[in-house]
Amino acid sequence: MKKVAVIQSNYIPWKGYFDIIHDVDLFIFYDDVQYTKNDWRNRNRVKSNQGTQWITVPIGSHNSQLINEVEISNKLWAKKHFNTLKMNYSKTPYFHRYLAFLEHVYLEREWCYLSELNQYLIKIISKEFLGIETLFADSREYSASGVSLDRLIDLLKQVQADTYISGPAANSYIKSESFFEAGIELVYKDYSGYPEYPQLNPPFDHYVSIMDLLFHTGPDAAYFIWGWRPS
Repeated sequence: MKKVAVIQSNYIPWKGYFDIIHDVDLFIFYDDVQYTKNDWRNRNRVKSNQGTQWITVPIGSHNSQLINEVEISNKLWAKKHFNTLKMNYSKTPYFHRYLAFLEHVYLEREWCYLSELNQYLIKIISKEFLGIETLFADSREYSASGVSLDRLIDLLKQVQADTYISGPAANSYIKSESFFEAGIELVYKDYSGYPEYPQLNPPFDHYVSIMDLLFHTGPDAAYFIWGWRPS
């Protein structure tokens, strides 16, 4: 049984994104599709002493561009994001555990493309910080044909998927019969029940970047994503 997820790359996504990665055998970044404005591709939320705030990667013109074509428009954002994370989380128990990683990403490297940045962050966080063994791929490695749902199913057939794990929001537009006809089981991820953890600046908020969980719980982060569920 081969479980697969196919999702656009997001900027330091929330814990549910990594929950799906952990659920599957193969996770495919779906970045050769249309960029969507005001979405999670180039921004996420962090906690501060003034409430939850957005941090956004600035991008250039993105009209009719695919996600993998979107360029980061200036270099000033990186130091700003580093300082924002440091200011809001330096007093958390495990901030310094990830300080070298933050310095490398935000102060030492230069990023030209949003997709490159997102995929790098997601892979490192998954493998090195959460211990996820899922294989990663990029949809550009395949030559999927068709449009919309047909293209997705063609991609799943190419990787010989038996089960497709989808986020629950897709239930509003995915046609389940298309998966049935293709012989692929469709499963919607359930994000309910995540336990709270000690978080600065109450009230507690589940829907913030994974960095919030890492800074607060360190090596125990995986427990608060999937480890709490009965095996």
